[in-house]
Amino acid sequence: MGSVFIRKKRQKTKNWSNIPVLPAAQKILDKYKDDPECEINGTLLPVPSNQKMNAYLKEITELTGIKMKLTTHVARHTFATTVTLSNGISMEAVSKMLGHSSLDMTKRYARILDKYIAEEMDKIRDLY
Repeated sequence: MGSVFIRKKRQKTKNWSNIPVLPAAQKILDKYKDDPECEINGTLLPVPSNQKMNAYLKEITELTGIKMKLTTHVARHTFATTVTLSNGISMEAVSKMLGHSSLDMTKRYARILDKYIAEEMDKIRDLY
């Protein structure tokens, strides 16, 4: 079975993002496949504006006691660091998924986690 991807053109750069759909995400997409709002708007999910999404995230932080300000931008950073890079996904693949125009942008954008660096160094530790 082949991988399913979401292809989306980034507003800011006009570059295409290619995001593989993981099984948990596919279940959510399946839930909305016949949603009338999605069919009308031509979207896979009911999509609020960034402003509305950030308001929902603020409400979540208040309900859960999270002290950090959550935004859709923070979500991109989290995806780039904890979901992809810390699980061994290459910087090049992350750059493509984020729709960045250059690898340098991804390097600035995605913080490399200490855990990831340690795991990378473990690959060559026994060579020396």
